[in-house]
Amino acid sequence: MKWEKLPVAIFHFSIDNMFCSFTKASELLLEITQYSNKEYRMKTFCLTILLLSSLFVHGQRTELVLNENWKFTKGNVAGAEGIDFNDSKWETITVPHDWAIYGPFDKEVDKQEVAITQNNEQEATEKTGRTGSLPHIGDGWYRTNFNLPELEDGSRVLVVFEGAMSDPEVFVNGEKVGEWGYGYAYFNLDITDQVKSGSDNLLAVHLSPKPLSSRWYPGAGLFRKVRIIVQPKEHFQLWGTFVTTPFVSDSLAQINIKTKVTGHNLRVETAIKDASGKVVASGSEQTIFGDVFEQNIALDKPRLWSPESPTLYYAESKLYDEDGKLQDEQTIRFGVRTISYKAGEGFKLNGEIRKFKGVCLHHDLGPLGAAVNKAALRRQIQIMKDMGANAIRSAHNMPSMEQLELCDEMGMLFLAESFDEWKKPKVKNGYNRFFDEYHEKDIVNLVRATRNHPCIVMWSSGNEVPDQHGSEGVKRAKVLQDIFHREDPTRPVTVGMDQVKAVMASGFGAIMDVPGLNYRTHLYEEAFERFPQGLLLGSETTSTVSSRGIYKFPVEKAIGKMYDDGQCSSYDLEYCNWSNLPEDDAVLQDDEDWVIGEFVWTGFDYLGEPTPYDEYWPSRSSYFGICDLAGLPKDRYYWYKSRWNTSESTLHILPHWNWKGMEGDTIPVFVYTNYQSAELFVNGKSMGVRTKNNNSKLERYRLMWNDVVYEPGELKVVAFDEKGEPAGEKVIRTSGEPYRIVLEPDRSTIDADGDDISFVTVSVVDKNGIPCPTATNQLSFKVEGAGTYRAACNGDATSLEQFHLPTMKLFSGKLVVLVESTKQAGDMTLQVKGKGLKTGKVTIESK
Repeated sequence: MKWEKLPVAIFHFSIDNMFCSFTKASELLLEITQYSNKEYRMKTFCLTILLLSSLFVHGQRTELVLNENWKFTKGNVAGAEGIDFNDSKWETITVPHDWAIYGPFDKEVDKQEVAITQNNEQEATEKTGRTGSLPHIGDGWYRTNFNLPELEDGSRVLVVFEGAMSDPEVFVNGEKVGEWGYGYAYFNLDITDQVKSGSDNLLAVHLSPKPLSSRWYPGAGLFRKVRIIVQPKEHFQLWGTFVTTPFVSDSLAQINIKTKVTGHNLRVETAIKDASGKVVASGSEQTIFGDVFEQNIALDKPRLWSPESPTLYYAESKLYDEDGKLQDEQTIRFGVRTISYKAGEGFKLNGEIRKFKGVCLHHDLGPLGAAVNKAALRRQIQIMKDMGANAIRSAHNMPSMEQLELCDEMGMLFLAESFDEWKKPKVKNGYNRFFDEYHEKDIVNLVRATRNHPCIVMWSSGNEVPDQHGSEGVKRAKVLQDIFHREDPTRPVTVGMDQVKAVMASGFGAIMDVPGLNYRTHLYEEAFERFPQGLLLGSETTSTVSSRGIYKFPVEKAIGKMYDDGQCSSYDLEYCNWSNLPEDDAVLQDDEDWVIGEFVWTGFDYLGEPTPYDEYWPSRSSYFGICDLAGLPKDRYYWYKSRWNTSESTLHILPHWNWKGMEGDTIPVFVYTNYQSAELFVNGKSMGVRTKNNNSKLERYRLMWNDVVYEPGELKVVAFDEKGEPAGEKVIRTSGEPYRIVLEPDRSTIDADGDDISFVTVSVVDKNGIPCPTATNQLSFKVEGAGTYRAACNGDATSLEQFHLPTMKLFSGKLVVLVESTKQAGDMTLQVKGKGLKTGKVTIESK
């Protein structure tokens, strides 16, 4: 830490809502004593002594994020929970952590003999890559030590987990303090009676992911954040504050804050601050009902939260006892916005009608696995926003806190989902094991932990649950929806329903706040007429499949088509037997006011569920993504961008123009654009003008030249504006042999925090700088300086190369290398080599 930054560090240390531990405070105090400027040192020394004394005298909370110095091993190790157990030979890791992502891929891992009813299968068959073929099954142990300050009488100590995959058992100082079921659930345990005050403590966690527990890659381990919270005797309860904005106008917003506290004869004071830290409103309350304070604070001229302007405010609350002594404080970030869902209006945000232009996302981050990483999440969200998406559905699990924080900051609407199963199973060891005991606890924790995020505008209590059939399922749907309503009366609830005939017959769909249909576009109009809500949501749509940069001939619409190489065609005309082409949904979204939007399956490819290649080996990840597993856009990305991103011009040509040996053959050419017409040229010769045609689903959204004869050279498209004048141009060319490696980082400067990542796209070009779209060269990676090589991914669903090893083949001419910072500021250099290729180098700054 630089000397000139020290006062700022101390200031933040003292006011931040996430208070440092006593150990950290001691370390800071020790660091201060090393500086030579006596006057400056004395001031900061006194400031820190004052801070340390406040931790004891005033009893304010302390919080410690347990991310470093964990010990980990696989296997069920006898005695691992004990204080005297020797874990010196275990691996030292950081949390979040996913032990399975390091592989290797193995077709025997969680091989499932099953008929997938959601895929309309009638007979069970062997599924190899359904859960990613990575070693997530078995036992894992985590151990770490944490130091506590001297605890005052009445203090409570909590350990908080934001996800532990799965079946966690938790031990403190050798004693079991609790367990949980669902791996995606947030939960906390009171460990006050097991910890040692003012001393070192041992936390041990046993996880035991089971076979047949998932339909996709679940990951394994402490894949989300773990915290220790020390609460004073009189305190704000964890997840006990709910901030809403029941009245909003241009001139005034009512900020309603309900806060659960523990203690008696207390007073709460709250300051509302804007992003610059300026106090813009305030209030206090000392009347308490039960254990809840309720404050109503007027905010003049509020700035509203929206995807276009994601303004955030901060409610800084302080809790005082009857003597006026500060007992606890917290900061809740929130946004001012209104939402409504009404027949004839659809979905309104801040009084304006808008449709969900959404994508579904699984929780894995490709080559990082299930372990949460904020840089990877930020990149995902930004790629989707650039495409024009305005919403994300967490499918089919509870989202990470980091994802919600970023959606708040970046302006992305959010549909927060809870379960993929209820009582009736899809897989033997799925959530059905936990439903009776845990469903209410899991929903309560989900809602209370996340309800202050303005990005969340809807809850989902389930996805394609088998319980859709019959009266029993209707009762379960009502029970779950009522729990959501009790905990949060401000947001509606949906379920992703794929058995549309069944939910129309049983009344299941009629009781939902927002009926969500998964696929079944041919039943939309009937469902709209039968359901009373007056609106429908495409809670899951399309399931078109493609492999980036791979094109198959003849070009034709096909259902469940498979090829010898395990790939799908990127002409975007192939889909699954339960789903459809993007155009089928687009027509409904664009033409029907009562259809309030869609969530496309999926924004990114994910590990596991390699439909249509469930029975094909090797195939271990999905083909549904608009982007591939590496986050590289497929052609379909530009199809959606041409519809959704109205602020930019889109002009994209497919396929590539490298077809050696196919000279004279017909190669159809498609153009995805938001222009209405365009002219195509091959080596300067016109192939004619095409204009979008609303009378044809395909021609309404694509420009297609189906009879182009291939000859090497230049393929050019010229787009025309509404007046028929040239408005845009795109050219692709036939490349020669790969000659030089090209590196393009998504960010050239990252944070020196040990977690930040620059995603470097690696490609090859020929001697003339033309990209080589079919290159499959084997490359190697090396990072030097203030960074490390983290992983690589090429987006090939059939690749068995391990992500963490510093070598990988290009797929369709590209791959992505992840370069991670250390905690040392400085430059890092990524060097990429390949046989016969000019080496690529790029320098990234870490600070």
